[in-house]
Amino acid sequence: MNRTEELLSLIGNGDNKIFYELYGNDPAERKKNADRYKRLLNEFIKIFGEKDVVFFSSPGRTEIGGNHTDHNWGRVLAGAVNLDNICVAAKNSTETIRIISEGYPAFEVDLSSLAPDEKERYTSAALVRGICARFKELGYSIGGFDACIDGGVPKGSGLSSSASFEVLVGVVLNELFNNGQIDPILNAIVGQYSENNYFGKPCGLMDQVACAMGGLITIDFEDPANPKVKKINYDFTTSGFALVITDTGGSHADLNDEYASIPADMKAVASELGAKVLRQVTLDQILRKAPDIREKVGDRAILRAIHFQKDNQRVVDQVQALEKKDFKAFLKMVTESGYSSYMYNQNIFAVINPKEQGVSIALALSDLILNGNGAWRVHGGGFAGTIQAFVPQNLLDKYISTLENFFGKGACRNLFIRNKGACKVDL
Repeated sequence: MNRTEELLSLIGNGDNKIFYELYGNDPAERKKNADRYKRLLNEFIKIFGEKDVVFFSSPGRTEIGGNHTDHNWGRVLAGAVNLDNICVAAKNSTETIRIISEGYPAFEVDLSSLAPDEKERYTSAALVRGICARFKELGYSIGGFDACIDGGVPKGSGLSSSASFEVLVGVVLNELFNNGQIDPILNAIVGQYSENNYFGKPCGLMDQVACAMGGLITIDFEDPANPKVKKINYDFTTSGFALVITDTGGSHADLNDEYASIPADMKAVASELGAKVLRQVTLDQILRKAPDIREKVGDRAILRAIHFQKDNQRVVDQVQALEKKDFKAFLKMVTESGYSSYMYNQNIFAVINPKEQGVSIALALSDLILNGNGAWRVHGGGFAGTIQAFVPQNLLDKYISTLENFFGKGACRNLFIRNKGACKVDL
């Protein structure tokens, strides 16, 4: 039996320990993912030939608490989910990284030049180059490899496909060239660095940390270079509620300015108070100063600053509720966070296109169906894309059928929190 035959046999129908950890107890779900791995391996061999390959997996993430708080050094509550990006990779003994990803153009990154390339801005190649550049700056090894990637975290799904991709590249470099010594949090920080400085998006760090770490976690970014990460001991399967993410189908194209306006507005308020970010000031300080700075920073900025302060504290209260097993109190705060995003943070629809309000419609339908039984909120960056809902089991079928009638079959995803972050898949 050659190595390829051995790997295909080990994958089987997904009846192995690692597939249980990654994809859960449903045999159909494990088999579906086992077939993904087999297809990807065969694709790799077809393109790159027989090599000593390694499998990798990187989850998407769901933001549970703290909407747009991380970029102002706030707190978040997040979890890795069972939808993942998977990768087959092998060293190629060159200074070139070659990546094939289904649904995207193939690309190469020449490691002889690691400076930002303006022509690569907003591309996957920029992310890879930035990650390699930062690891090299920090004294870690990099090198050429070949990879095939299957993107199981849909782009624009609100589950952070970009952060999942970034930490996936990081874990490949970690395992192939650094003997697994790079800490998951450092991997996340490097991913964010690349997205900020090479890709061109001023994102926070929550998405990368959640994808890299796995499980249900709370993150405090008060010291952004050394974020405090705490695992939360709560099993959502005991709650009687399903975690449903609904993709409203809205496009994220041309929304970079909308996303960038949120941290810019928040930091503008902080600056007027002599601080760098809102974590360094209090709500009382903001309210006292607001009448004097309205014309300078704008009313929207003040509203967004209020949202930050309230949602930042709300994360602490949500964690306490989960640790006390008070799920009812937790759900109440999820919905309160959603209202705050709508009223204060104003990231539910793009002001440049008010006729397209898929997220608003999805929230309205959730309110009508659940009617106080469960919780609902915008999910992730906002403006377009997804919402999150905690749905009681007795309303699950009605909830999904109603929203999918509006947004299309498959728009709703019933997910669970997975404990493993970005990792090498040892079959």
